[in-house]
Amino acid sequence: MAEPAPPHSDWQGFGFATRQVHAGEIEDLTHGSRITPVHLSAAYRFDSFQEATDRFAGADLGHLYSRNANPTNQVAEARLASLEGGSGAIVVGSGQAAITIALLGLAASGEHIVSTASIYSGTRVLFDRTFARMGVTVEYVWDPADESEWDALIRPETKAIFTETLPNPKNDVVDIDAVARVARRHGIPLVVDNTIATPFLIRPIEHGADIVVHSATKFLSGHGANLAGAVVDGGTFDWMASDRSYPAMTDTAIAGHSSFVEAFGPRAFELSLRFGIANDTGPALSPLNGFLLLQGMETLSVRMRQHLATARTIAEWLEQHAAVESVDYAGLPSHPQHALAVRDYDGLSGSVFSFTVRGGRPAAERFFDALRLFSRMTNIGDTRSMALHPATTTHLGFTQDTRDRLGIGDGLIRLSIGLEDAEDLIADLDQALHAAS
Repeated sequence: MAEPAPPHSDWQGFGFATRQVHAGEIEDLTHGSRITPVHLSAAYRFDSFQEATDRFAGADLGHLYSRNANPTNQVAEARLASLEGGSGAIVVGSGQAAITIALLGLAASGEHIVSTASIYSGTRVLFDRTFARMGVTVEYVWDPADESEWDALIRPETKAIFTETLPNPKNDVVDIDAVARVARRHGIPLVVDNTIATPFLIRPIEHGADIVVHSATKFLSGHGANLAGAVVDGGTFDWMASDRSYPAMTDTAIAGHSSFVEAFGPRAFELSLRFGIANDTGPALSPLNGFLLLQGMETLSVRMRQHLATARTIAEWLEQHAAVESVDYAGLPSHPQHALAVRDYDGLSGSVFSFTVRGGRPAAERFFDALRLFSRMTNIGDTRSMALHPATTTHLGFTQDTRDRLGIGDGLIRLSIGLEDAEDLIADLDQALHAAS
Protein backbone atom coordinates (compact mmCIF):
# COMPACT_ATOMS: atom_id res chain seq x y z
CA MET A 1 0.00 0.00 0.00
CA ALA A 2 1.34 3.40 -0.97
CA GLU A 3 2.20 5.88 1.76
CA PRO A 4 -0.26 8.81 2.14
CA ALA A 5 0.92 11.97 0.42
CA PRO A 6 2.29 14.55 2.87
CA PRO A 7 0.57 17.97 3.03
CA HIS A 8 2.17 20.90 1.24
CA SER A 9 4.73 22.91 3.17
CA ASP A 10 5.97 25.22 0.40
CA TRP A 11 3.23 27.56 -0.81
CA GLN A 12 5.21 29.43 -3.44
CA GLY A 13 3.25 29.54 -6.69
CA PHE A 14 -0.15 29.04 -5.08
CA GLY A 15 -2.87 31.67 -5.47
CA PHE A 16 -3.57 34.49 -3.01
CA ALA A 17 -6.68 32.91 -1.46
CA THR A 18 -4.91 29.58 -0.95
CA ARG A 19 -1.90 31.24 0.68
CA GLN A 20 -4.02 33.40 2.99
CA VAL A 21 -5.42 30.16 4.45
CA HIS A 22 -2.31 27.97 4.44
CA ALA A 23 1.01 29.83 4.06
CA GLY A 24 3.33 29.48 7.02
CA GLU A 25 1.45 26.66 8.72
CA ILE A 26 3.44 23.82 10.26
CA GLU A 27 2.06 20.30 10.56
CA ASP A 28 1.39 19.30 14.17
CA LEU A 29 3.01 15.87 14.40
CA THR A 30 2.18 15.49 18.09
CA HIS A 31 -1.60 15.87 18.15
CA GLY A 32 -2.61 16.43 14.53
CA SER A 33 -4.16 19.83 15.29
CA ARG A 34 -5.37 21.40 12.05
CA ILE A 35 -5.41 24.97 13.43
CA THR A 36 -2.20 26.65 14.58
CA PRO A 37 -2.16 26.36 18.39
CA VAL A 38 -1.73 29.33 20.73
CA HIS A 39 1.74 28.83 22.20
CA LEU A 40 1.47 30.55 25.58
CA SER A 41 5.10 30.17 26.59
CA ALA A 42 7.39 33.02 27.57
CA ALA A 43 10.59 31.05 26.92
CA TYR A 44 11.88 27.76 25.54
CA ARG A 45 14.25 25.03 26.73
CA PHE A 46 17.66 24.52 25.17
CA ASP A 47 18.87 21.01 24.36
CA SER A 48 22.46 21.82 25.27
CA PHE A 49 25.03 24.40 26.31
CA GLN A 50 26.01 24.86 22.66
CA GLU A 51 22.43 25.32 21.48
CA ALA A 52 21.89 28.06 24.06
CA THR A 53 25.03 29.85 22.87
CA ASP A 54 24.10 29.49 19.21
CA ARG A 55 20.61 30.90 19.75
CA PHE A 56 21.88 33.94 21.58
CA ALA A 57 24.47 34.46 18.86
CA GLY A 58 21.89 34.14 16.07
CA ALA A 59 23.64 31.12 14.56
CA ASP A 60 20.58 29.02 15.40
CA LEU A 61 17.20 30.67 14.74
CA GLY A 62 15.34 28.27 17.02
CA HIS A 63 13.13 29.58 19.79
CA LEU A 64 14.73 31.61 22.51
CA TYR A 65 12.20 33.95 24.13
CA SER A 66 8.73 35.08 23.04
CA ARG A 67 9.82 38.70 23.07
CA ASN A 68 11.49 38.10 19.70
CA ALA A 69 9.89 34.93 18.33
CA ASN A 70 6.87 32.81 19.20
CA PRO A 71 5.68 29.71 17.27
CA THR A 72 2.11 31.03 16.82
CA ASN A 73 3.28 34.43 15.72
CA GLN A 74 5.82 32.97 13.31
CA VAL A 75 3.02 31.37 11.30
CA ALA A 76 1.34 34.77 11.01
CA GLU A 77 4.66 36.32 9.98
CA ALA A 78 5.33 33.74 7.27
CA ARG A 79 1.76 34.09 5.97
CA LEU A 80 1.91 37.87 5.70
CA ALA A 81 5.36 37.76 4.10
CA SER A 82 3.92 35.37 1.50
CA LEU A 83 0.92 37.62 0.79
CA GLU A 84 3.07 40.75 0.46
CA GLY A 85 5.83 39.02 -1.50
CA GLY A 86 8.49 39.75 1.11
CA SER A 87 11.48 37.78 2.35
CA GLY A 88 10.24 37.74 5.95
CA ALA A 89 8.14 39.61 8.50
CA ILE A 90 7.93 40.39 12.20
CA VAL A 91 4.70 40.99 14.11
CA VAL A 92 4.48 43.36 17.07
CA GLY A 93 1.90 44.75 19.47
CA SER A 94 0.35 47.47 17.26
CA GLY A 95 0.66 49.37 14.01
CA GLN A 96 2.34 52.24 15.84
CA ALA A 97 4.93 49.79 17.18
CA ALA A 98 5.51 48.47 13.65
CA ILE A 99 6.16 51.95 12.24
CA THR A 100 8.36 52.83 15.22
CA ILE A 101 10.66 49.80 15.03
CA ALA A 102 10.85 49.91 11.22
CA LEU A 103 11.94 53.55 11.06
CA LEU A 104 14.09 53.58 14.19
CA GLY A 105 15.79 50.51 12.76
CA LEU A 106 16.90 52.80 9.94
CA ALA A 107 17.32 56.27 11.46
CA ALA A 108 19.04 57.32 14.70
CA SER A 109 19.37 60.58 16.61
CA GLY A 110 20.57 63.37 14.32
CA GLU A 111 19.21 61.63 11.22
CA HIS A 112 16.29 62.37 8.99
CA ILE A 113 13.18 60.87 7.35
CA VAL A 114 11.07 62.29 4.51
CA SER A 115 7.37 61.43 4.46
CA THR A 116 4.29 62.34 2.48
CA ALA A 117 2.22 64.88 4.42
CA SER A 118 -1.13 63.13 4.03
CA ILE A 119 -0.78 60.13 6.33
CA TYR A 120 -2.61 58.67 9.33
CA SER A 121 -2.84 61.33 12.05
CA GLY A 122 -1.33 59.02 14.69
CA THR A 123 1.74 58.54 12.52
CA ARG A 124 2.24 62.29 12.19
CA VAL A 125 1.90 62.68 15.94
CA LEU A 126 4.48 59.91 16.41
CA PHE A 127 6.86 61.66 14.03
CA ASP A 128 6.36 65.22 15.31
CA ARG A 129 6.33 64.40 19.02
CA THR A 130 8.15 61.19 19.95
CA PHE A 131 10.59 60.95 17.05
CA ALA A 132 11.45 64.63 17.51
CA ARG A 133 12.22 64.04 21.20
CA MET A 134 14.53 61.20 20.14
CA GLY A 135 16.38 63.46 17.71
CA VAL A 136 14.96 61.95 14.51
CA THR A 137 13.64 64.70 12.23
CA VAL A 138 10.76 64.14 9.82
CA GLU A 139 9.91 66.53 6.99
CA TYR A 140 6.87 66.35 4.73
CA VAL A 141 6.26 66.38 0.99
CA TRP A 142 2.90 67.98 0.18
CA ASP A 143 2.76 67.00 -3.49
CA PRO A 144 4.14 63.45 -3.84
CA ALA A 145 3.88 63.67 -7.64
CA ASP A 146 6.44 66.52 -7.70
CA GLU A 147 9.84 64.82 -7.68
CA SER A 148 11.60 68.17 -7.23
CA GLU A 149 9.88 68.55 -3.84
CA TRP A 150 11.31 65.20 -2.75
CA ASP A 151 14.76 66.11 -4.04
CA ALA A 152 14.70 69.43 -2.16
CA LEU A 153 14.09 67.71 1.19
CA ILE A 154 16.45 64.73 0.88
CA ARG A 155 19.86 65.38 2.42
CA PRO A 156 22.93 63.28 3.35
CA GLU A 157 21.46 62.26 6.74
CA THR A 158 18.13 61.16 5.23
CA LYS A 159 17.76 57.45 6.05
CA ALA A 160 14.23 56.55 4.88
CA ILE A 161 11.24 57.64 2.81
CA PHE A 162 7.80 56.90 4.23
CA THR A 163 4.37 56.94 2.64
CA GLU A 164 0.97 55.19 2.61
CA THR A 165 -0.75 53.46 -0.31
CA LEU A 166 -4.24 54.79 0.53
CA PRO A 167 -3.89 57.72 2.95
CA ASN A 168 -6.33 58.11 5.80
CA PRO A 169 -8.74 59.95 5.74
CA LYS A 170 -8.47 61.75 2.38
CA ASN A 171 -8.02 58.71 0.10
CA ASP A 172 -5.48 60.73 -1.91
CA VAL A 173 -3.76 57.78 -3.59
CA VAL A 174 0.04 57.81 -3.76
CA ASP A 175 1.96 56.68 -6.84
CA ILE A 176 4.26 54.14 -5.17
CA ASP A 177 6.20 53.54 -8.40
CA ALA A 178 7.07 57.23 -8.64
CA VAL A 179 8.13 57.52 -4.99
CA ALA A 180 10.21 54.34 -5.38
CA ARG A 181 12.07 55.99 -8.28
CA VAL A 182 12.98 58.89 -6.00
CA ALA A 183 14.13 56.49 -3.28
CA ARG A 184 16.29 54.47 -5.68
CA ARG A 185 17.83 57.60 -7.16
CA HIS A 186 18.99 58.67 -3.71
CA GLY A 187 19.88 55.18 -2.43
CA ILE A 188 17.29 55.29 0.39
CA PRO A 189 14.89 52.50 1.44
CA LEU A 190 11.19 53.15 0.82
CA VAL A 191 8.85 52.21 3.69
CA VAL A 192 5.15 51.93 2.78
CA ASP A 193 2.17 51.62 5.10
CA ASN A 194 -0.25 49.26 3.35
CA THR A 195 -2.84 49.04 6.13
CA ILE A 196 -5.90 50.24 4.19
CA ALA A 197 -5.15 48.66 0.81
CA THR A 198 -3.81 45.34 2.18
CA PRO A 199 -1.89 42.95 -0.10
CA PHE A 200 -5.23 41.95 -1.62
CA LEU A 201 -5.39 45.31 -3.45
CA ILE A 202 -1.73 46.16 -3.94
CA ARG A 203 1.66 44.75 -2.98
CA PRO A 204 4.04 47.72 -2.63
CA ILE A 205 7.17 45.58 -2.94
CA GLU A 206 6.13 44.82 -6.52
CA HIS A 207 6.03 48.59 -7.10
CA GLY A 208 9.51 49.30 -5.74
CA ALA A 209 9.01 49.50 -1.96
CA ASP A 210 11.65 47.92 0.27
CA ILE A 211 9.70 47.60 3.53
CA VAL A 212 5.95 47.35 4.19
CA VAL A 213 4.25 48.10 7.50
CA HIS A 214 0.73 47.30 8.68
CA SER A 215 -1.58 48.09 11.49
CA ALA A 216 -2.75 44.48 11.49
CA THR A 217 -5.47 45.56 13.91
CA LYS A 218 -7.41 46.72 10.87
CA PHE A 219 -8.24 44.75 7.71
CA LEU A 220 -5.73 41.94 8.21
CA SER A 221 -7.50 40.96 11.45
CA GLY A 222 -10.79 42.47 10.38
CA HIS A 223 -12.96 41.62 13.36
CA GLY A 224 -12.25 44.48 15.77
CA ALA A 225 -11.08 42.12 18.52
CA ASN A 226 -7.34 42.33 17.95
CA LEU A 227 -4.46 44.77 18.31
CA ALA A 228 -1.38 43.95 16.21
CA GLY A 229 1.23 45.39 13.86
CA ALA A 230 3.64 43.97 11.31
CA VAL A 231 6.78 44.84 9.37
CA VAL A 232 7.49 42.99 6.11
CA ASP A 233 11.05 42.96 4.76
CA GLY A 234 11.02 43.10 0.97
CA GLY A 235 14.55 41.74 0.85
CA THR A 236 15.20 44.18 -1.99
CA PHE A 237 17.46 46.88 -0.55
CA ASP A 238 21.23 46.51 -0.92
CA TRP A 239 22.42 47.67 2.50
CA MET A 240 26.09 47.18 1.72
CA ALA A 241 25.98 49.11 -1.55
CA SER A 242 24.26 52.20 -0.15
CA ASP A 243 26.43 55.26 0.41
CA ARG A 244 24.38 55.89 3.58
CA SER A 245 25.17 54.12 6.83
CA TYR A 246 22.85 51.38 8.09
CA PRO A 247 24.89 49.89 10.92
CA ALA A 248 22.09 47.71 12.30
CA MET A 249 22.35 45.60 9.16
CA THR A 250 25.98 46.00 8.09
CA ASP A 251 27.97 46.14 11.34
CA THR A 252 28.82 43.12 13.45
CA ALA A 253 26.61 43.09 16.54
CA ILE A 254 28.68 40.48 18.40
CA ALA A 255 32.48 40.38 18.15
CA GLY A 256 33.65 37.55 15.97
CA HIS A 257 30.24 37.02 14.35
CA SER A 258 28.86 38.01 10.96
CA SER A 259 26.70 41.07 10.34
CA PHE A 260 23.00 40.56 9.63
CA VAL A 261 23.61 41.17 5.93
CA GLU A 262 26.39 38.60 5.82
CA ALA A 263 24.46 36.04 7.83
CA PHE A 264 20.93 36.45 6.50
CA GLY A 265 21.08 38.24 3.13
CA PRO A 266 17.56 39.27 2.03
CA ARG A 267 16.20 38.79 5.57
CA ALA A 268 18.79 41.12 7.11
CA PHE A 269 16.36 43.91 7.96
CA GLU A 270 13.71 41.62 9.46
CA LEU A 271 16.22 39.82 11.66
CA SER A 272 18.00 43.02 12.68
CA LEU A 273 14.64 44.23 13.99
CA ARG A 274 13.81 40.90 15.63
CA PHE A 275 17.09 40.59 17.53
CA GLY A 276 17.80 44.32 17.75
CA ILE A 277 15.28 47.07 18.36
CA ALA A 278 12.22 44.81 18.83
CA ASN A 279 14.12 42.64 21.27
CA ASP A 280 15.50 45.68 23.10
CA THR A 281 12.32 47.74 23.39
CA GLY A 282 9.92 44.80 23.78
CA PRO A 283 6.78 45.58 21.70
CA ALA A 284 6.03 41.84 21.57
CA LEU A 285 2.75 40.56 20.22
CA SER A 286 0.87 38.18 22.51
CA PRO A 287 0.51 34.75 20.87
CA LEU A 288 -3.24 34.99 21.49
CA ASN A 289 -3.26 38.14 19.35
CA GLY A 290 -1.13 36.35 16.78
CA PHE A 291 -3.76 33.62 16.69
CA LEU A 292 -6.51 36.22 16.15
CA LEU A 293 -4.47 37.72 13.32
CA LEU A 294 -4.23 34.31 11.67
CA GLN A 295 -8.00 33.87 11.92
CA GLY A 296 -8.51 37.21 10.23
CA MET A 297 -6.06 36.68 7.39
CA GLU A 298 -7.82 33.45 6.39
CA THR A 299 -10.81 35.46 5.11
CA LEU A 300 -9.04 38.61 3.90
CA SER A 301 -9.93 38.35 0.19
CA VAL A 302 -13.55 37.45 0.90
CA ARG A 303 -14.00 40.40 3.24
CA MET A 304 -12.12 42.87 1.06
CA ARG A 305 -14.35 42.21 -1.95
CA GLN A 306 -17.40 43.10 0.13
CA HIS A 307 -15.74 46.15 1.74
CA LEU A 308 -14.66 47.50 -1.64
CA ALA A 309 -17.92 46.93 -3.50
CA THR A 310 -20.03 48.53 -0.77
CA ALA A 311 -17.63 51.47 -0.36
CA ARG A 312 -17.85 52.36 -4.05
CA THR A 313 -21.66 52.10 -3.98
CA ILE A 314 -21.82 54.44 -0.98
CA ALA A 315 -19.30 56.91 -2.40
CA GLU A 316 -21.28 57.17 -5.64
CA TRP A 317 -24.52 57.66 -3.67
CA LEU A 318 -22.99 60.34 -1.41
CA GLU A 319 -21.68 62.32 -4.39
CA GLN A 320 -25.26 62.75 -5.63
CA HIS A 321 -26.74 63.80 -2.27
CA ALA A 322 -27.81 67.45 -1.95
CA ALA A 323 -26.50 67.68 1.64
CA VAL A 324 -22.99 66.56 0.64
CA GLU A 325 -20.46 69.13 -0.50
CA SER A 326 -17.75 66.73 -1.74
CA VAL A 327 -16.55 63.12 -1.50
CA ASP A 328 -12.90 62.12 -1.07
CA TYR A 329 -12.89 58.73 -2.78
CA ALA A 330 -10.32 58.21 -5.53
CA GLY A 331 -12.54 55.69 -7.29
CA LEU A 332 -14.82 58.55 -8.38
CA PRO A 333 -14.00 60.26 -11.70
CA SER A 334 -14.22 63.63 -9.92
CA HIS A 335 -11.28 62.81 -7.63
CA PRO A 336 -7.85 64.30 -8.57
CA GLN A 337 -6.13 60.90 -8.27
CA HIS A 338 -8.80 58.95 -10.13
CA ALA A 339 -6.52 57.91 -13.01
CA LEU A 340 -4.00 56.53 -10.52
CA ALA A 341 -6.76 54.71 -8.63
CA VAL A 342 -7.86 53.07 -11.88
CA ARG A 343 -4.30 52.14 -12.84
CA ASP A 344 -3.27 50.60 -9.50
CA TYR A 345 -6.56 49.65 -7.83
CA ASP A 346 -9.01 49.08 -10.67
CA GLY A 347 -10.93 52.09 -9.35
CA LEU A 348 -11.55 50.46 -5.96
CA SER A 349 -9.57 52.74 -3.67
CA GLY A 350 -10.25 51.02 -0.37
CA SER A 351 -13.19 51.32 2.00
CA VAL A 352 -11.90 54.16 4.21
CA PHE A 353 -12.72 57.57 2.81
CA SER A 354 -14.24 60.90 3.77
CA PHE A 355 -16.94 63.29 2.66
CA THR A 356 -17.92 66.82 3.61
CA VAL A 357 -21.37 67.68 4.93
CA ARG A 358 -22.78 71.04 3.84
CA GLY A 359 -23.10 73.41 6.77
CA GLY A 360 -19.73 73.00 8.48
CA ARG A 361 -19.25 71.78 12.03
CA PRO A 362 -22.85 72.31 13.25
CA ALA A 363 -24.18 70.16 10.39
CA ALA A 364 -21.43 67.57 10.91
CA GLU A 365 -22.35 67.35 14.61
CA ARG A 366 -26.03 66.87 13.83
CA PHE A 367 -25.15 64.22 11.23
CA PHE A 368 -22.80 62.39 13.58
CA ASP A 369 -25.25 62.27 16.48
CA ALA A 370 -28.08 61.04 14.21
CA LEU A 371 -26.23 57.90 13.06
CA ARG A 372 -27.79 54.66 14.29
CA LEU A 373 -26.19 51.83 12.28
CA PHE A 374 -22.74 53.37 11.79
CA SER A 375 -20.75 53.16 15.02
CA ARG A 376 -19.45 56.50 16.31
CA MET A 377 -15.88 55.44 17.10
CA THR A 378 -12.24 55.50 16.14
CA ASN A 379 -10.60 52.53 14.35
CA ILE A 380 -11.03 51.37 10.76
CA GLY A 381 -11.09 48.07 8.88
CA ASP A 382 -13.67 46.36 11.08
CA THR A 383 -16.60 44.24 9.95
CA ARG A 384 -18.76 47.04 11.36
CA SER A 385 -19.12 50.41 9.64
CA MET A 386 -17.75 53.38 11.58
CA ALA A 387 -17.80 57.17 11.36
CA LEU A 388 -15.60 59.84 12.91
CA HIS A 389 -15.22 63.65 12.78
CA PRO A 390 -11.44 64.09 12.28
CA ALA A 391 -11.20 67.84 13.03
CA THR A 392 -12.37 67.31 16.61
CA THR A 393 -10.84 63.87 17.24
CA THR A 394 -7.85 62.43 15.38
CA HIS A 395 -6.66 65.86 14.17
CA LEU A 396 -7.68 67.86 17.23
CA GLY A 397 -4.08 68.60 18.24
CA PHE A 398 -3.05 69.82 14.77
CA THR A 399 -2.75 73.53 14.07
CA GLN A 400 -5.50 75.10 12.00
CA ASP A 401 -2.99 75.76 9.21
CA THR A 402 -1.96 72.08 9.10
CA ARG A 403 -5.60 70.95 9.11
CA ASP A 404 -6.35 73.36 6.27
CA ARG A 405 -3.40 72.12 4.21
CA LEU A 406 -4.45 68.51 4.81
CA GLY A 407 -8.05 69.27 3.84
CA ILE A 408 -9.44 68.40 7.27
CA GLY A 409 -12.41 70.76 7.25
CA ASP A 410 -15.06 71.30 9.90
CA GLY A 411 -17.65 69.42 7.85
CA LEU A 412 -15.44 66.43 7.05
CA ILE A 413 -16.63 62.98 8.14
CA ARG A 414 -14.47 59.85 7.82
CA LEU A 415 -16.17 56.57 7.06
CA SER A 416 -14.90 53.01 7.34
CA ILE A 417 -17.29 50.79 5.44
CA GLY A 418 -17.93 47.39 6.98
CA LEU A 419 -19.72 44.26 5.81
CA GLU A 420 -23.34 45.29 6.33
CA ASP A 421 -25.78 45.51 3.41
CA ALA A 422 -25.18 48.63 1.34
CA GLU A 423 -28.90 49.47 1.36
CA ASP A 424 -29.00 49.55 5.16
CA LEU A 425 -25.88 51.71 5.39
CA ILE A 426 -27.25 54.15 2.82
CA ALA A 427 -30.54 54.39 4.71
CA ASP A 428 -28.65 55.31 7.88
CA LEU A 429 -26.53 57.90 6.08
CA ASP A 430 -29.62 59.34 4.40
CA GLN A 431 -31.58 59.87 7.61
CA ALA A 432 -28.50 61.38 9.29
CA LEU A 433 -27.92 63.76 6.36
CA HIS A 434 -31.53 64.85 6.57
CA ALA A 435 -31.01 65.56 10.26
CA ALA A 436 -27.88 67.55 9.39
CA SER A 437 -29.67 69.77 6.88
